Amino acid sequence: MTDVPEGRAVRVSWRVALAARWPAVLRTGWPVLARLAGWSLLEAGQTFLLGYALARALDGGFLAGDTRAGLLWLGAAGLAVVAGAYGTGRVYGAVAALVEPVRDRLVRGVVARGIREGDAGALSGLTQQVELARDALAGVVLVSRSFLFTSVGALIGLCSLDPLLLAVVVPPLLAGTALFAVTLRPLARRQEAFLAADEALAEDLGTVCPGLRDVTAAGAEARVAEATGKLIGAERRAAYALARWGVTRVAALAVGGQLPVVLLLVTAPWLLGHGVTPGALVGALAYVTQSLLPALQNLVHGLGTSGSRLTVILRRLTAQAQAPAQASVERRPSGRHAEDTAGRPPRPARLPALSLTDVTFSYGPASTPVLDGFHLDLPAGGHLAVVGPSGIGKSTLAALVAGLLRPDRGSVRVFGRPVEQAAGARVLVPQEAYVHSGTLAENLALYREGPVPEAELLAAAEAVGLTTLLRTLGGPGAPVDPAALSAGERQLIALTRAYLSPAPLALLDEATCHLDPAAEARAERAFANRPGGTLVVVAHRISSARRADRILVMDGARTACGGHEELLRACALYRELVGGWSDPALAPGYADGVDAVAGAGLAGDRGHVVADRAVGQMQTAGDLGDGGSSGRE
Repeated sequence: MTDVPEGRAVRVSWRVALAARWPAVLRTGWPVLARLAGWSLLEAGQTFLLGYALARALDGGFLAGDTRAGLLWLGAAGLAVVAGAYGTGRVYGAVAALVEPVRDRLVRGVVARGIREGDAGALSGLTQQVELARDALAGVVLVSRSFLFTSVGALIGLCSLDPLLLAVVVPPLLAGTALFAVTLRPLARRQEAFLAADEALAEDLGTVCPGLRDVTAAGAEARVAEATGKLIGAERRAAYALARWGVTRVAALAVGGQLPVVLLLVTAPWLLGHGVTPGALVGALAYVTQSLLPALQNLVHGLGTSGSRLTVILRRLTAQAQAPAQASVERRPSGRHAEDTAGRPPRPARLPALSLTDVTFSYGPASTPVLDGFHLDLPAGGHLAVVGPSGIGKSTLAALVAGLLRPDRGSVRVFGRPVEQAAGARVLVPQEAYVHSGTLAENLALYREGPVPEAELLAAAEAVGLTTLLRTLGGPGAPVDPAALSAGERQLIALTRAYLSPAPLALLDEATCHLDPAAEARAERAFANRPGGTLVVVAHRISSARRADRILVMDGARTACGGHEELLRACALYRELVGGWSDPALAPGYADGVDAVAGAGLAGDRGHVVADRAVGQMQTAGDLGDGGSSGRE
């Protein structure tokens, strides 16, 4: 017996199940189908009388001098229109009776799967895809039924007027219908590709737009623009492909609906010479222009849209039917720091949290590299502080680890995966914190798939130091006005948001620069103690560096890494930084063991903004021994 791949087996079983249900649907739907056919025949009678009565009114009435007979035939056509309108009204009820049971079966299947598997996506499918499937199916039934019965009525009328008329009308009608039928499958595939591209772009914009300030703060505009531009290009190409196949639909309509009119006019002398009466010719034109052409237009536009949409939705429901078994295996507990995003592979315990190998990066082909052959390994659970003069590459390093910049050479891996594939494993908090309008709880849950339980949110606020602000604002459900918050308050919200994220690697790029030293210490200790968490801090105070397990001193080619005491002995730049690094807000003998002293004799950059003072206050010479300008950062 031939083995069937698991995915194919699921698809086959799903289709077999659908096929097995159709006989039951048809058995229960026969009375509805009969009623639908009956009302449609009434419409077909209207179509038949439209051209036939007109032909008889001309030949046996007005052209024969019998005005009374002509008016009677026109009156009969008018009564047929009224009867057809009544039948059309009853058709909608029959279509609803036919479609709603199918919709109910889809709902029961989706709900049963959602309850059985605990799949929230199944409920989304219920409210969106099933309703779309119902509307699309109703549209397909309406336009298909209308074209079928209208065509039958019109063709019977043409035959009754003169069989020669069929020879002129039927060939282009069949050719146009066949051309349209050929385009259905390619059109459905292009429609599906366009929808996929549109959803991918919408998802990307939904991520990028709320974080534009963060993107700007991290200097990642070019990277984000490039990624979004690729998605825009993909949607444009999908739209062009869909439009090209739309041209074939127009061609089918021209061949099947408009070419018969031209042929009737061109062959009119020949038809009249072979016994076709003027009334029959006018009746044939009425059949084509008033019945066949509108019916074909509805079929092309309705079936081309509703049919393609129905095909796409059924494919998606089929794909969702394959997902529960996989999702149930990959689902994580939704605890305080659980990685509950389905599809993310489990992180091997022995892999380093962060690994940079031979990384080189520069901001232009002619620029001096900010990082040149850089190597770094950080174990999971580690706490690393990054220090160095302004412009040496600290924020550039954070942007590379966050995936906002790409190295010119070398690799950046997060928990063993390339940084591009580890978006859910790291979270960056830049210096300029972003807070959006809405409630405080909505701001704090930005990196979570759903609302954060209030107990978890309050515990995170207490750990990071947001509790006072939370109470001042009025609780988690209180609205937030970003413009009314101070820079430090925005940083506390951004820090708590990152603390609540499922990402195990937190990158704080001077994310506490607007907090006082005590608040900074509390926030950093919260991240350092986060279960399973790894912390990288771009430090702007020596007290922040002293709290780290390891300190990375960036100094171009003379980069050093080690503990505080070790670096004091072995790294001249670190000794210089410690000597010139002052915390003005600290009193001598602060708990971290750092006295607020200025580094005598150290050159300042005469333009550096001190982050722990008022915004815009300029650094005086001697506070920070960076010995140069801000450089490239």
